[in-house]
Amino acid sequence: MTYIKVSEVSKWFKRRGHMTEALRDIHLELAQGTFVSLIGPSGCGKSTLLRIVGGLADVDRGEVTIGGLSPLEAQSRKQFGFVPQSPALFPWRTVLENMNLPFEVNVRGNSAAKLVEREDPVELLKSVGLGDFVNAYAKELSGGMQQRVGIARAFGSGAPILLMDEPFSALDEITREKISYQLLDIWESHQKTVLFVTHSLREAVLLSDKVVVMSARPGRVAAVIDIGLPRPRRAQIEDTDEFHQYVAEIRGYLRDEWKSS
Repeated sequence: MTYIKVSEVSKWFKRRGHMTEALRDIHLELAQGTFVSLIGPSGCGKSTLLRIVGGLADVDRGEVTIGGLSPLEAQSRKQFGFVPQSPALFPWRTVLENMNLPFEVNVRGNSAAKLVEREDPVELLKSVGLGDFVNAYAKELSGGMQQRVGIARAFGSGAPILLMDEPFSALDEITREKISYQLLDIWESHQKTVLFVTHSLREAVLLSDKVVVMSARPGRVAAVIDIGLPRPRRAQIEDTDEFHQYVAEIRGYLRDEWKSS
C-alpha cells in the first residue's frame, strides 16, 4: 500500500527577481518500509523534494500525503528522522549524550514525543560499530564515525520515516563503502521507510528497493527503477552481473538527461 504519496508536485523559487522552476509535476508513491533513492544531476531538486516531503518546504502546486496526513501533520507527530550531509553533533557532548539529545528536546512539554517508540541508543551504536565509543566526546571522532552517530540517532528517534540527504558525500570512498553496509544492516533490522538522496550509482543500487532518476532542472521523474536484488545484501552482490546491469541502466538514463540538458 502507498504510504508516502507525492501527487503532481511543482515548486518555484524567486532568485534575483526572477522565478526559477525547481520541480515540475513530480509524482511518486512509496510503500511503507521501503528504501527509495533519489538520484540525478546537481541542482535537479532532489534535496528540495526531500524537504517538501518532510514538511520543511511548501509546494506551489500538487499535494504530498504521509499515511493520509499532510507533511506538517506528520512532522508534528514526530514521524520524520533527518540525516543531513553533516551529522550536526555537539562536540562537547559524549556520543551517548548526542544520541539522547533529540529525545530530550522532544520530551520537554511535547506530548507528541509519546507517539513514537524510542530505540535503545546503546544497541544502535553497537550496530554501527561504535559500541566502544559510547562515552567518547563527539570531537574525538573521525568524520565517518560522527556520521555513523547521526545515522544511529535518526534510527533511535523512533520515527518511522527517515529522510537522508547525501549523508556520505563528505566521506572518502573506503569509509563510504563501509558505512553503506552498516546502514544496510541497521535498516534491515528496523525496516523504516527511507528516502535517500545520493549522487552515487553504486549506493543507489546497493541500498534501494526503488531508484528514482530525476531530470535536470526543472526536476522531473525520468524513471523509476525497481531493484530486484535479493536481501539481505552483502559485499559479494556488487560483483554480480545483475548489480552491474542496474548500475548501467541508471547511468543510461542519466546520460540521456545530460544530452538533453
